[in-house]
Amino acid sequence: MFTREKTRQVKVGNLLLGGNEHIAIQSMASVKTSKIEEVSQQINACAAAGAELMRCSCLDFEDASSFKEIKKRICGIPLVADIHFDYRLALAAIEAGVDAIRINPGNIGEEKRIEQVVKACQERRIPVRVGVNGGSLDRSIYHGTETIKGEYLFSSAMKHISLLEKYGFHDIVISLKGSDVLETIAAYRLAAERLDYPLHLGVTEAGPMETSLIRSAAGLAPLLIDGIGNTIRISMSEEPVEEIKACARLLHDLGLKKDWPTFISCPTCGRTEVNLLPLAKRIRAYLEDHKICKTVAIMGCVVNGPGEARHADLGAAGGKGKWVIFKKEQILKTVDDSAIYDALIEEIKAL
Repeated sequence: MFTREKTRQVKVGNLLLGGNEHIAIQSMASVKTSKIEEVSQQINACAAAGAELMRCSCLDFEDASSFKEIKKRICGIPLVADIHFDYRLALAAIEAGVDAIRINPGNIGEEKRIEQVVKACQERRIPVRVGVNGGSLDRSIYHGTETIKGEYLFSSAMKHISLLEKYGFHDIVISLKGSDVLETIAAYRLAAERLDYPLHLGVTEAGPMETSLIRSAAGLAPLLIDGIGNTIRISMSEEPVEEIKACARLLHDLGLKKDWPTFISCPTCGRTEVNLLPLAKRIRAYLEDHKICKTVAIMGCVVNGPGEARHADLGAAGGKGKWVIFKKEQILKTVDDSAIYDALIEEIKAL
């Protein structure tokens, strides 16, 4: 099995995918690419939150030509053009300076079109992401006889990979996203067993935040723990910056990303006598927005709050409208509910 540090290394702009332990976080702009100012702002916001790669849809030639101007307005993060159906859009995006092309093997058309895209990528030294998902697979290879879970996704990818390899092209990144978690896990494991190309992990059509977080964690965590995956996206029906934060949290909790805050808050119970939830959300946002890589705990009970969070760099435990602020079990001060946010921010800055 090819674990992430043993895969080929593919260069996307200034980013190296594969051949190391690093897992690159990415998302996709939700604004039409031809809206240059708006999409550039969204890309920069994602980059500030921790994105290392961004994908943009390419629906028409106006979108394709926009990459040239977008790249002038963003912070240097590599861009991937998402191409469906019309190979000429890929050629136009390459001409506009995009850093990588994503093509779905099931809908790009006849081989001579693929050959033109491959030659253009070779000339510019940009990679191709072979992106397959459960909703748009190559129907020519499926005959209702799949015996191994994930085989259909993997076989669809292999058909296109073989075509790229035919022209001596190997700067390839692969994604095999199903909406079924178990099928997705199986497809990626097949790829890791049989190929050495970098893998982009994700579960497609994962839904709104609450659904996506569970479905994506269920699908990606087993693979990441096994050493599979070189870049990830947690797809959700939300603003792209929320996807970036979700990716960072997952990688951090799996011990794969050190430069991220560890935030703890209790689930609350009948003993809670403070306004915990709004405080917890505001403190977490502050930690993540400012990339403060410390452990901070917000506990709603003074009975066992400090005990359960004794390992925290900083914590607060509330009761009867008051909060005790503590550091590694040492009590620093007691403040009113109305003053707790400002008091905590002051202590966080002191860290």
